[in-house]
Amino acid sequence: MTTDETATRSGSGTGPLPFDTTKAHQARIYDYLLGGKDNYAVDRAAADAALEAWPELGFAARANRAFLSRVVRYLAVDAGIRQFLDLGTGIPTAGNLHEVAQAIAPESRVVYVDYDPIVLAHARALLDSNEAGATEYIDADLRDTGTILTQAAQVLDFTKPVAVTMLTILHVVPESDNPRAIVARLLDAVPPGSCLAISHASSDLFDPETAERFKGVLDRTLRQQYTPRNRDQMEQFFAGMDLVEPGLVPVEEWRSESGHGDARKSYMWSAVGRKR
Repeated sequence: MTTDETATRSGSGTGPLPFDTTKAHQARIYDYLLGGKDNYAVDRAAADAALEAWPELGFAARANRAFLSRVVRYLAVDAGIRQFLDLGTGIPTAGNLHEVAQAIAPESRVVYVDYDPIVLAHARALLDSNEAGATEYIDADLRDTGTILTQAAQVLDFTKPVAVTMLTILHVVPESDNPRAIVARLLDAVPPGSCLAISHASSDLFDPETAERFKGVLDRTLRQQYTPRNRDQMEQFFAGMDLVEPGLVPVEEWRSESGHGDARKSYMWSAVGRKR
């Protein structure tokens, strides 16, 4: 995608979307790392600089995508959940959440939430639901939980368990926006038996020198504020929940089918909690 390209809101006819190509965006960097084409020169430059600071970034992106598949399979098969609220959806690619969930349980209902214009431009790909189920896309900021919950209630039944998935999104929510309160408001809206799945950049798995170098690149290039967090901060997101085995671990270690024989590391925390 070149910098002079625009897109229109899918199905809305409200005109062109304003793509900001002066600063890199996490969703577009992630798309580039996964081999996608929905990114700009500024995103590729930022990703290449980040890879120079931390060469395993590409592995981390792929490990997180694999985590998505494993966690959705767990939620659909083991936890028996049929409703999903996915926040910080990102640009559609192969193996989207609804594709994994509806391959297991065609009646699964999925609501995606994101505010990035490129994600919105590709929303039709996210709405290609199995006939037995349903998918919907909400154009909203993660912080606007009232709007999210009101619109999601048109598709999801909040009297029945819901899986709230927040993969690689909370580390672009600064402490000043109180991310734990955001998560708590979402969990307050769902009943016992619901689950929360998170993957998140760490501040304590890196060696300090690499962590400082990597954060410096992202602070210079990324439009969002980058806020990695440590184990104690991650556990706070799951306060009052029961953590599913194996607990809070790097994404490549969470129920890895292969036992994770790769020596590379994602340096990203992950966990799934179940509401009591």
